[in-house]
This record gives sequence, structure tokens and C-alpha cells, in this order.
Amino acid sequence: MITSVFSKSKPINFVIVFFIMVIAFTKANQPFFKESMSFVTFVGHTILFFACYFSILTFNFIVGKNSLTKNNHYQILLFGLFFLMFPKTTLDKDILFANFFVLLGLRRVLSLRTPNHTKNKLFDAAFWFGIAALFYFWAILFFVLIFITLLLYTDNRIKNWIVPFVGLITVFVLFTSISIVLYDDFFGLFNTSPAVSYNYNNYDQLQYLIAITVLFSFGVWSSIFFVKIIKKKKKVLRPSFKVVFVTLIIAFVISILAPQKNGSEFLFLFAPLSIVITNYVESIEEQWFKELFLAILIVVPLGLLVL
Repeated sequence: MITSVFSKSKPINFVIVFFIMVIAFTKANQPFFKESMSFVTFVGHTILFFACYFSILTFNFIVGKNSLTKNNHYQILLFGLFFLMFPKTTLDKDILFANFFVLLGLRRVLSLRTPNHTKNKLFDAAFWFGIAALFYFWAILFFVLIFITLLLYTDNRIKNWIVPFVGLITVFVLFTSISIVLYDDFFGLFNTSPAVSYNYNNYDQLQYLIAITVLFSFGVWSSIFFVKIIKKKKKVLRPSFKVVFVTLIIAFVISILAPQKNGSEFLFLFAPLSIVITNYVESIEEQWFKELFLAILIVVPLGLLVL
């Protein structure tokens, strides 16, 4: 039943994911709905909602453009379900916008598989990762992804290794200039810091324990098969899949370093993990097991709504 709906690209799938996002956003905003909400607050929350949904659409475009999955919509279903599993991710505007710019940077990194306009792609990727770091400092770790990609494509041209630093410096100079004009201070716009926390007390709640257990158990299991699947892909596509796996590792590191452990730090995992799990689902030959696998990923987030 589930596979018959999302196994092919259909417009109805976007509608279903939209309503999943509505449920996740409603769950996260329950305290606000119980109080009188001003027009400005309402507009602010509406912007956050569409930022979440537009991230999913952007992610789907990236996946389709780079042939990271077959012609299906499992990946957007999983992305939406992860939001439902961790609804508080819809409230953290800094991580939401940082993740969106990370997706834009990832898009340019993945596009390096074609040799056209390489310098522009490298500059853009570094620029978007730099913007992401302005919203959430540890997003700067994705900058490493650019050089790993260059290594995968065995690009030895010195200029291409310098361009990403130019993109990052451009972000710094641009926002420093704006900060001086607006705040008469070099770093007035820079509201993030390299803080780290290893306090996981917030995860003691049953909702977090279940969600994290499902996320990581399904993620680790699928990752094992994903590594094997990479070897079966066409040679021209293998670097892209390796980039996705490295992205997953970087996102995992960020979730460990995150200064605030409230569930929103897992947002960076949603995109790469959706690709990894989707590829595993595509490789499952037994129809009943595929249905069961997806059913668990649907039932768990819905069950967590009542906790």
C-alpha cells in the first residue's frame, strides 16, 4: 500500500508530505495556539513552516537532478516523517535557515560531477556554506565537503583548491561590511559562536529516546547496505553517493557538538539520511519487508504525537 503510493513520482505525494508537515508544525506550536497570537507572530510562524516545506522541495530537486534515488518519492516521505519525529526542528529558525543554505551548497558540490563552470560551482558552494555558518556556526564543517569532493574527482588544479576560500572570505567581508553600517561594529551580525555541549540530559524523555533510537538504528542499518550499494552504481555516479555519505557523517558530528540538545540539531541529518534509507528501501526485494520497514517509520512518528 505505502510502496504503491510513493514508488513513483506523483503530485499527490507532495500533498501528503505537506499535510505531514502541517501535523509536525501543529504539534510543535501547541503552546502558541493556546495563547492569543499577534499578527506578526503568525506571519513569523508561517514563514518558518514554508521554510520547512521549501527545504523538502529543494531537497527533492537535488535528489532528482543528481539521480541519487530511482524515480520515486520515498526520500520526501522520509524527510517529512523525520520532521514529524522531531517536531521542534520546525521552531528553530537558525538551524532551519542554516540547513536550507547547506542544501544549496550541497547542490553545487554534487554538480561538480559535470566539468562545466567548475570555479563558479566551487565559489557558490563555499558561499552558501559560509552563509549557513552565520546562522549556525557548526554548519561550517560542511565546508570540508568541498575538498573531499575535489579529492574524489582527483582534481589537482591549484586554482580550484583556492576558489572555495575566496567564496568563504567573500561572505565574511560582505557581512562584516553590513555589520559596520548597521551596528557600527565588525561582528554585530555574527550571532553564532563555536560553543559545544555534551550534556544529553534532554534526551532522557521517552519521546526523544524512541525517536533517536529509531533514527539511528534505521540509519546505521541502511548505511551498511548503502556502502555496498555504492559499488554497484555507475562509475560516473559513485562520487556523488560518496559525497552523500560524507555529508551524513558531518551531520552526525554536528549533532554531537551542538551546544543545545533539543532535537533540532538532528535536522542536518534528515537530507543525507533520507537518501541513504531510500536507497536501501529500493534494494529490498521482499515486498512484505519493504512495506513493514516503511510502516514502522510512519507509525513511530504518529505514535510519538500522543506522548
